[in-house]
Amino acid sequence: MPVYNFEARSVDGRVRKGDVDADSETEAKVKLRASQLIPISVTLKSSGMNIPGLKSKGIKPKELQTFTRQLAVLTGAGVPIVQGLEALNKGKASPENLRIALTGILAQLEQGKTLSGAMTSFGNIFDKIYTELVAAGEASGSLDTVLNRLAEYIEKSNKITGKVKGALVYPIVIMIVSAIVISVILMFVIPSFMDLFSASGQELPALTMFVVNLSEIFKSYWYIIFGVLIGGPLLLQSYANTSEGEKNMDSLLISLPVLGTLVLRSCIARFTRTLAILLTAGVRLAEAIEIAANTSGNYEMEKVLKQTKNSITQGRTFSEPLLSSKLIPEMVGQMISIGEESGNLDVMLNKIADFYEEEVEAAADTLTSLIEPFMMVFLGGIIAVLVIAMYLPIFNMANTVT
Repeated sequence: MPVYNFEARSVDGRVRKGDVDADSETEAKVKLRASQLIPISVTLKSSGMNIPGLKSKGIKPKELQTFTRQLAVLTGAGVPIVQGLEALNKGKASPENLRIALTGILAQLEQGKTLSGAMTSFGNIFDKIYTELVAAGEASGSLDTVLNRLAEYIEKSNKITGKVKGALVYPIVIMIVSAIVISVILMFVIPSFMDLFSASGQELPALTMFVVNLSEIFKSYWYIIFGVLIGGPLLLQSYANTSEGEKNMDSLLISLPVLGTLVLRSCIARFTRTLAILLTAGVRLAEAIEIAANTSGNYEMEKVLKQTKNSITQGRTFSEPLLSSKLIPEMVGQMISIGEESGNLDVMLNKIADFYEEEVEAAADTLTSLIEPFMMVFLGGIIAVLVIAMYLPIFNMANTVT
């Protein structure tokens, strides 16, 4: 059985920490409340299982979406969960890690555990959103409906993530290609002109001398230059993988003039879609906000959402902290406020998510279309300067001969 670390407050106000065995986080919180403890935080400690072979980080979103859609179809057709999972586990098209996970889940189901409780043992494949929604579907008897919503959520989330990554990666790829082309010119093309220039005995133009000196520096210290160009991004990536680095990089990324707007819109689309699907499935608002905060994809957005959770626990509305936040657009706060007042918060959240998903797609396409000609002009300009620098002495020699 999975083990959860907890931090809770007792009736006398003292904070207690410890472990509790439970099939899911929800069950862990129920056990704590039954012991007259108010949960502050509950996190998965270990799965209680050791299954050899499950070493990778998980499976691709598309593979998870396909599995979820297939399980929804089988469940909707009245096929028992165990038989449905066995059928999917035998499929040759299923990725190896998923088949290993399904084998472990089936073993736990035979021991009497719920599907959501068994899935928590494989958090590298089934994240917190997934298991919470499956638990809600099991409790309400509408597992097939919840699984269909999950498949749609994974598809939309993956699409938005792909758009943002594409907009961020594209200029980096162009810059790498540009660096390679310029390096080849400096190391191999320009030196071939040096014998011609030396034989002429003429004084070289200032631009040509600058390029020649740059070529000499590049040939002499290429290993240092390439070391910086390759090692710099690797060190930056290593720093970004640390807790502090991730927070600082998230703050920097979301504050950038153009890319920051794109990242912010994608975060808003993600957290509103996550909240909508959790609320529709019957998850309580406070718990839904906590899940959405932990899966928002940006530290700054996570801070804002956790402030809203604290607001709710203090008896205030969900929209109040959003309306006062500089990060959240006023329109989003107003629409959520209207949703709260009308009792249709999940519907309003879905509308916000639809709007911002379209905004992200349009912004990513526009950004990509603008970056391409700009980078081409930039690369073409540098190459043109190098070519002109090399041909200026030749033009001068031709003028001297005439």
